[in-house]
Amino acid sequence: MELETLRARRRTESGTRPARRLRRAGNVPAVVYGKDVGPVPVAVDAKDLYAVLHTEAGLNAIIDLEVEGDGSYTTVAREIQRDPVRGDVIHVDFIKVSLDVAIEAEVGVEYEGVPIGVREDAGILETLAPTVTVSALPGEIPSSIPLDISGLHIGETMKVADLPQIPGVEYLDDPDRPLITVIARAAEEEVAVEEVEGELEEGAEAPAEGESEEDSEG
Repeated sequence: MELETLRARRRTESGTRPARRLRRAGNVPAVVYGKDVGPVPVAVDAKDLYAVLHTEAGLNAIIDLEVEGDGSYTTVAREIQRDPVRGDVIHVDFIKVSLDVAIEAEVGVEYEGVPIGVREDAGILETLAPTVTVSALPGEIPSSIPLDISGLHIGETMKVADLPQIPGVEYLDDPDRPLITVIARAAEEEVAVEEVEGELEEGAEAPAEGESEEDSEG
């Protein structure tokens, strides 16, 4: 995994008003801390931050944070706070890490395929956990974890124990933690679906407005 470079500058003011001024100017308030570091209040450009958090590594990108006048730190972004309406990042913690020491991370599970229970039996796919917690060296954290779910029948569930083994990656969640399942469609839903399908068929056979049945037949 490549390091993403992000420039930062120290913040000299703290509090709500200075933070708002920073955001209006296109910056994001942040803090750097970790072993032998900080906490150091900094600010980063919002667009640059967006770019480093939207690479293939996603939120687990390794960031070479260059703090103006204070050197650089190898970090990962954690405790990312977002605006509840716009979704913009409004604060972030940068945690100093060592490339030779394992860290914990949340990684998304990429569910692949369409289960048999959905394809053939009209079951409903229910995702119970979109992510799992792993431990790995910063450079070995996977961007996502693939899991083939095409063989699932109705009533079957795949768990953490079913995830593929990845060299250097340890799953920290309970092996029995359910990730995804296929459930039967409720009888009421089946009736509703049949009624809708029937209405659609009747609508397709009905003559267009202003057209008699004889016209539609002829």
